[in-house]
Amino acid sequence: MLSLVVLISGGGSNLLALLEASEDAQFPARVVAVGADREADGLEHAERFGVPTFSVALSNFPDRDDWGKELLEQIEEWNPDLVILSGFMRLLPPRVVAALSPRLLNTHPAYLPEFPGAHAVRDALAAGASETGASIIVVDDGVDTGPVVAQERVPVAPGDTENALHERIKVVERRLLVQTVLDIANGHINLEDYA
Repeated sequence: MLSLVVLISGGGSNLLALLEASEDAQFPARVVAVGADREADGLEHAERFGVPTFSVALSNFPDRDDWGKELLEQIEEWNPDLVILSGFMRLLPPRVVAALSPRLLNTHPAYLPEFPGAHAVRDALAAGASETGASIIVVDDGVDTGPVVAQERVPVAPGDTENALHERIKVVERRLLVQTVLDIANGHINLEDYA
């Protein structure tokens, strides 16, 4: 049984998908804790499922390194097999990445390496792309530059708004994340291959 720590910054829709999947006794992973870098609505999902939460706000620390040290300590208390950044909108300091990678995954609403960064959906629309996608990557020290573990294309519909497209991508992202965790647990994906 894989143990997961999920880090969020917002609504936690991917987190909710993992929590719902783990309700099935046959699903080989459990979320053991949920962390956030701010007050995040998604923490309510964890509380509803009885999963412990923690918050480590960057504003409470003199610099990113001290923040990263505390965040890593909070994560390591749970001794997770896998740490998932799911809408976590902060770059992790290198020491945190080094300590956790390749067991550190991130979800991204684009078909990487296309449209990295915080505004991937907006960027895809601005570029006039006919398709974008969802990706699961191993986190490295860059911005959405780590090795791709899984990804899937999502077409851009005529007249798509940023919100409409993002909602369609999220549906794919949730399914892809749950399947990726399942594939890691079942040995179909070996994260050491991405180290």
